[in-house]
Amino acid sequence: MLEYQAAKELLAGKTILVTGAGDGIGRTAAINYAKHGATVILLGRTVKKLEAVYDEIEQAGYPTPAIVPLDLKGATEQNYQDMAETIAEQFGHLDGLLHNAGQLGALGPFEHIDIASLEEVLKVNLISQVMLTKALLPVMRKAPSASILFTSSSVGRRGRAYWGPYAFSKFATEGMMQVLADECDGSQVRVNSINPGATRTGMRGKAYPSEDPQTLKTPQELMPTYLYLMGDDSQGVNGQQFDAQ
Repeated sequence: MLEYQAAKELLAGKTILVTGAGDGIGRTAAINYAKHGATVILLGRTVKKLEAVYDEIEQAGYPTPAIVPLDLKGATEQNYQDMAETIAEQFGHLDGLLHNAGQLGALGPFEHIDIASLEEVLKVNLISQVMLTKALLPVMRKAPSASILFTSSSVGRRGRAYWGPYAFSKFATEGMMQVLADECDGSQVRVNSINPGATRTGMRGKAYPSEDPQTLKTPQELMPTYLYLMGDDSQGVNGQQFDAQ
């Protein structure tokens, strides 16, 4: 885990988009980014959850966020293009993008992989990220310093039995990060990945139903790494794999 104390105004004046902002790590990251001065764009599937995060940020007196309800499973390139144009019109540029949304899919032996389920996991965990990043890159290049952060997993760095589609998607995410980081090297856009590790979230509960969640770190405990990689203290850090714990 990164030992990092974020300055109170670390993200002041920045606009950051967080996917999967309705709960878990995405929700916690969005609130922490707002706490440190960012205007956060909350992207997620469930409007009610996004509204709850919006209200919490507003009530705390942090910069007023924006809500973008979008189901990554069905979104098209045009949806992302329209979003990018709206962000450019409203904010001028985008300083940060946290790819946090993800789908676990079914765990099980390789020979039991359901192809329709595999395609769905890849659409949410990989293809939607390609489309979103592709649309937002021109808006991020207008920022003085911009950070793109992909969410990885330990099973995306070393394969593990029965993790099939989810692991495939995370290996691909690491490859995407490296390709994009190499393309952005020397520019004002930096690209890195973060492995949250075992965290007290709903997705973790589905993967390990018999595990005691009280033995796991909370999303809040991971925030030093998430803040460091979004703020200007990490300028020049590019193409790196980080572990949040």
